[in-house]
Amino acid sequence: MNRLVRRTAALALLAASFVLAFLVIRHQPRVEHEIRTIGPLAYPLAVAVFALVASAPFSVTDALAIMNGAIFGPINGTLVDAAGLVIAALLGYWINQHASKVFDLPAYLARLPTWVRRFPVGSPAFLLAVRVIPGFGGTVATATAATFRVPIWVHVWTMCAIAIPLCAVLTIFGDRVTVLVHGYESRARHYARHYCETHRCLHFRFHHLRTPPP
Repeated sequence: MNRLVRRTAALALLAASFVLAFLVIRHQPRVEHEIRTIGPLAYPLAVAVFALVASAPFSVTDALAIMNGAIFGPINGTLVDAAGLVIAALLGYWINQHASKVFDLPAYLARLPTWVRRFPVGSPAFLLAVRVIPGFGGTVATATAATFRVPIWVHVWTMCAIAIPLCAVLTIFGDRVTVLVHGYESRARHYARHYCETHRCLHFRFHHLRTPPP
């Protein structure tokens, strides 16, 4: 009974992480607004959202990494990414231990490139190599670690060794892009306002010159 409860809870959490990842990516501007305006709870909320989305199979955290950079800045945003990824590694490992039958792991392992299959399955080198593969690499690595009972600390550090630098680049780059975009928008609004005011002034002068006095 306890095993059934744990497996049911894992499947429910897996489904919830799928739904959350979909909703967060679909309503990312709304999520960003809520995190910005929530006050002191912004950091734990951002970490929790990142962890739940990152633990979902086949999830994409690029948008969240960029969002964290835009909200918290490059340094604090990277720290939010790192904390979220550590929690996601632990959560994903637990989920896959109890819901590993949901995925056809042998089929995914057979689809791996030849250069990845040269490493022993479940070894740190294998987990690092698989995570480099975009798309399903992270999901296969987590499922492999849980199925082959890889020590959890090995799973955590191999995941973070690949994911944290990538998210840090997106966080820092996203923060810079946001600053540039906001600066461009501000300059564009200034030029547009200046153009409209000048245009209205010239139009008034031209109309005043053409209109005969009463």
